[in-house]
Amino acid sequence: MKRFILSAFLAAASLTSFGQSIIPQPVSLQQGSGKFQFTNQTQVVASTPEAKRLAGLLNQYLKKRTGAELKIVSKAPASNYIAFIEKTGLPAEGYELKATPQSVQISGKDAGLFYGLQSVMQLITGDAKPEIASVTIEDHPRFGYRGLMMDVGRHYMPLSFIKQMIDEMAMLKFNRFHWHLTEDQGWRLEIKKYPKLTQVGAYRDETLIGAYGDRMPQQFDGIKYGGFYTQDEAREVVKYAAERHITVIPEIELPGHATAALAAYPELGCTPGPFKVQTTWGVHKDVFCPKEETFQFLENVLTEVMDIFPSPYIHIGGDECPKDRWKESEFCQNLIKKENLKDEHGLQSYFIRRIEKFLNSKGRNIIGWDEILEGGLAPNATVMSWRGEEGGIAAAKENHDVIMSPNGYVYIDHYQSKDRKQEPLAIGGFLPLEKVYSYNPTPKELTAEQQKHIKGVQANLWTEYIPTAGKAQYMYFPRAMALAEVAWSPLNRKDFTEFSEQRLPVYLRKLEKRNLYFRVPDAIGMPKEDTLRGSQFTINLKAPVEGAKIYYTIDGYMPSEATYPYSKPISLTIPQNRRVDLKTIVVTPAGHRSIVSTTTLVNGTPMPDKQPKK
Repeated sequence: MKRFILSAFLAAASLTSFGQSIIPQPVSLQQGSGKFQFTNQTQVVASTPEAKRLAGLLNQYLKKRTGAELKIVSKAPASNYIAFIEKTGLPAEGYELKATPQSVQISGKDAGLFYGLQSVMQLITGDAKPEIASVTIEDHPRFGYRGLMMDVGRHYMPLSFIKQMIDEMAMLKFNRFHWHLTEDQGWRLEIKKYPKLTQVGAYRDETLIGAYGDRMPQQFDGIKYGGFYTQDEAREVVKYAAERHITVIPEIELPGHATAALAAYPELGCTPGPFKVQTTWGVHKDVFCPKEETFQFLENVLTEVMDIFPSPYIHIGGDECPKDRWKESEFCQNLIKKENLKDEHGLQSYFIRRIEKFLNSKGRNIIGWDEILEGGLAPNATVMSWRGEEGGIAAAKENHDVIMSPNGYVYIDHYQSKDRKQEPLAIGGFLPLEKVYSYNPTPKELTAEQQKHIKGVQANLWTEYIPTAGKAQYMYFPRAMALAEVAWSPLNRKDFTEFSEQRLPVYLRKLEKRNLYFRVPDAIGMPKEDTLRGSQFTINLKAPVEGAKIYYTIDGYMPSEATYPYSKPISLTIPQNRRVDLKTIVVTPAGHRSIVSTTTLVNGTPMPDKQPKK
């Protein structure tokens, strides 16, 4: 007789049982005894301008959560206070936090003090009677670059959503927002010298319906689509992010992914055109032509970009640049000969070097996708490695700085389940939460000295199939929480089971209370295997979101609130040569649902299901 006991991980003394749940996991966390309880007399001690600003942010958070605010004072009372203490000598972006029944003290400087506040806000439990369990934390990040990218070229995202994402990034201690602003399907940033970039380039005639290959010939919706951000709106985002210690890195794609710009200014192409803002996805052959007129245009555009974005880095794309038009162009072929370039890859390197030289002259550096390695790397470039890790490894070995962003681990536009029929349309792939969490951005192929060039890690959300903020949230969360821990926490503090079964359920419930949407994970303890063999099974489940309920069926039909609610371990005996299809669904307190998970429990060789009469 085979007997299986399948259980969710239940720690006897988990962090969450003491209310000490923080994502990303701190470097050191020691729990104490007792709790700090907020009362009407609790005060916030803030004596410097930055401390007073952070005290204001704490009050904003408390007012949204509890409806109350705390009095801000410059000197600490005997007890019952939260203090912001500026302290030097800590690691970069590091902080210390000590909560006792008498007080909560946050020590650090600049970003560190801010991140201490983010941890405090995560530690607060209870709405009617908020409190913080006693704890001592010492914390600092593993990597200096911790980023999320949002593509607004394929689909425009509202300013309100971008700010909402910046708030969530700050809570998770991300510090780089990569804003992908230009694409073949839309130019999204106002450039005053070139108004047609937004008058023409920001709008496409229609958008593809469904996936690229769903309907052949392809079908479109016939609806004009577009939008852009004014320079004032972009500055507003930059300021909002800076107040939360997040640097906004703009991306202006070149020399490829430029059709929207060419539609506005066709003289920048290698052919007369006409060009149109693309209505379908993929890589398109029309790219910027490396004429002096083009470089003057790009320098003028980048001058306005630099005036808006103070980031030390400007992302210039550099990826997926087909060479067809350059091969066909007499001008380009003559330029290759004139500059003693090897081929069109060398011409791309020439193009990137020209742009880098201009940006370097203005005190800025470039980041580019790993294709900028082709034909020779520009002298001061930072490589963002997306086609696996190979480009990043090669760049680090040449002593160039690298941001790891491999599509197999951090492309969060990929599917989150193998059962694509239950998931919203995505571009492809399969990137579950556990795989994101498993990523280590420092390849073993590099020496310790070379690994110093790995400056951080970033997840990317490409929006071909993500037209709304709600769907973007579904794709970001909870995978962004996993990446936050990859970027911040030391390797010896990472534990996926503890993360996903203890801290993540608490965080997701808080996310839901903040009215953000996310993919609800499967019930904890549900077998990952499609089929299990045996005669007796005991299955222990746990809700993946605090307060959520699990419903199940064993009759092969779909679970819902009308089927069995899970309240105790499911014990099943499977007769010889029979099977049971166990199906579960999770429903959160706000009514959000997981997909239906199915595991078939088999004993022997089951008889086929009886087919209904036709």
